Amino acid sequence: MPVRIRKIIGSFGVVGFVIAYAVAVVSLGEHLPDVWWVKTLYFTVSGVAWGLPVLPLLKWMNGHGEQG
Repeated sequence: MPVRIRKIIGSFGVVGFVIAYAVAVVSLGEHLPDVWWVKTLYFTVSGVAWGLPVLPLLKWMNGHGEQG
């Protein structure tokens, strides 16, 4: 598959994932205790953690790991 098409598909995938991730993080965050440091820690970790599941998609989009 050409890299250009991979990037288009991957871009929609990343945007869709980030939207779903943000909705899930906020929904779960509403159930946390109303303590400032708990929410700060939760949203700080959540704000950084979204990148880990996206890394394989970004590698695929750029054609890394091609076989053949």
